[in-house]
Amino acid sequence: MTSKTDEAASPADALGYEQARDELIEVVRRLETGGTTLEESLALWERGEELAKVCRRWLDGARARLDAALAGTDGDSDDDEAADDA
Repeated sequence: MTSKTDEAASPADALGYEQARDELIEVVRRLETGGTTLEESLALWERGEELAKVCRRWLDGARARLDAALAGTDGDSDDDEAADDA
């Protein structure tokens, strides 16, 4: 069983999008709530930056896959039109 401490210490790159997003939400909540020391706040901020980068990479990858799929669909319709013209 993993604890919150174990999760916070895990490499951000190993997280899926939903895990990184959920942990980022928790980091932001803790920062907004306050009550942490300066050192704890800085550590939370750094973790939040890591998690935001992970989320951005996942979203960029999803965008690239979507763009590739759409480009493939556009290319197929052009081929169909060319075949119809022949």
